[in-house]
Amino acid sequence: MTHLGNLAACPCVRHIRHTEGHEGAAIFNGYNPLYSLTGLIVGALVGMTGVGGGSLMTPILVLFFGFHPATAVGTDLLYASVTKTVGTAVHHKGETVDWHIVGGLALGSVPASITTLFIMSRVGVTAAQQTLILNLLLGGALLLTALAIFFRPAILRWAGPHFSGLPEARVSHWTVLLGAILGVLVSVTSVGAGALGTTALLILYPRLPVSRIAGSDIAHAVPLTLIAGIGHWLIGSVDFRLMGSLLIGSIPGIIAGSLFSSRSSDAVLRPVLGGTLLIVSLRLLTS
Repeated sequence: MTHLGNLAACPCVRHIRHTEGHEGAAIFNGYNPLYSLTGLIVGALVGMTGVGGGSLMTPILVLFFGFHPATAVGTDLLYASVTKTVGTAVHHKGETVDWHIVGGLALGSVPASITTLFIMSRVGVTAAQQTLILNLLLGGALLLTALAIFFRPAILRWAGPHFSGLPEARVSHWTVLLGAILGVLVSVTSVGAGALGTTALLILYPRLPVSRIAGSDIAHAVPLTLIAGIGHWLIGSVDFRLMGSLLIGSIPGIIAGSLFSSRSSDAVLRPVLGGTLLIVSLRLLTS
């Protein structure tokens, strides 16, 4: 606990705004309406595309607002747990959640997330020298997400013959393993529960409707992002003022995006979103 306390006191875990040459930093203490506007835009895109907000919000916080990657990840995780709770309630009411899948994913993701967070607390992820490593991990996760969005139809066509007809017990084992992978990935980068998780579930459960796959993935994201977010809070990498500002915009944004989702074309949104994530990932990997 002493170690966690030292980390919590570290100024690196608070909002950092880079000065010229990235040599100085100042803690921002006031409300910035741009945060709420960002939450509104990201919430609307999530509502229309179904892709997890971490794929969009975390890199925006790092690249455009100058947050330390650990603070961006931790704040985004708690922020996502609130928005995805709302989404889960809607999906549960519409009976588009398979709780057997949710339980299998959580069986792998919860212990994996707790283990990952413990390791992160010991190595000091909020230290300034860890910024490069976190940027590389975040960039890599975004690159995988972009590829999953771009090539989802081709991936499903290729994987279909390899996974169709598997015994139910084998599918359950793969589901737990998928949950463990997502637990590690989401805890470190806040990315992966959306595009990567949904694509993998479509491979494992090809007979389920896409809406049921999406609902199950969102429902699983609630405990995962909540546990991971609490872990980051204990480490000291959560900015609650930023979180509140994001929620002011994201809640109406995700509602509006969901209402317009039926009018949006996947053929247009998928390459636009995938291209955006690809550009952002390359920016992080080369920074």
